[in-house]
Amino acid sequence: MQPMPHQLMGYDRAITMFSPDGRLLQVEYAKKTVRQGSTAIGMTCKDGVLLVTDKRIVDKLVVPESVEKVWQIDDHICATASGIISDARVLIERAQIKAQQHRVTYDSPIDTLSIVKDMCNLKQICTQSGGLRPFGVSLLIAGIDDNETKLFETDPTGIYFEYKATVIGEAEPEIEEILFKEYKESMSIDEGLKLGISAIKKTLNSNFNSDRIDAAYISIKDKRFERVSKNKITEILKSLKK
Repeated sequence: MQPMPHQLMGYDRAITMFSPDGRLLQVEYAKKTVRQGSTAIGMTCKDGVLLVTDKRIVDKLVVPESVEKVWQIDDHICATASGIISDARVLIERAQIKAQQHRVTYDSPIDTLSIVKDMCNLKQICTQSGGLRPFGVSLLIAGIDDNETKLFETDPTGIYFEYKATVIGEAEPEIEEILFKEYKESMSIDEGLKLGISAIKKTLNSNFNSDRIDAAYISIKDKRFERVSKNKITEILKSLKK
């Protein structure tokens, strides 16, 4: 008699139900949602942190500037996401409020790890409570804490890791390979931006143009969120064609 797949046995019907081999299938499905999301890259550089992401604009009638894929959480912290972006928006708005409350209460900026832990606590609750579904989104959170660059990746389970450079979304395997080969800790923000845009361009091929890129950085010197202009992105694309 052939063993029945877990789906037919109903182990994926409830978030709180473990399969016999110790898996939470709904959480694994949420991870698959992230892998189908648009690509997002994070890098720590010698002079700051950088996020580069694909807006994935598939409708030519959409106004490209209206699509936001990198969000400011505080002056010194920003984030991007892959997966269900409406889920990400809820987590981002929660993080923004937490950062504001910290400034009002303690008259000092919140550290990046506190933001990450708060997000992951909520994600984790949604993996063990009946009637909920997991957040179908992974986030990259980048910040500057006391002149140190920080970059964290969170996934739907509520786990987080700190990285020097990482990628989430549909082109993760290909871009991860590029980062392994070409990323260096000694890179400047400009060099990292060029690498990030080049990596996304390679994976998107003919569907690619400057309207699809959203990028932002926070420098160690200024500790302020700065969005990369479309002109700068266009310049980099021209230099990649040479």
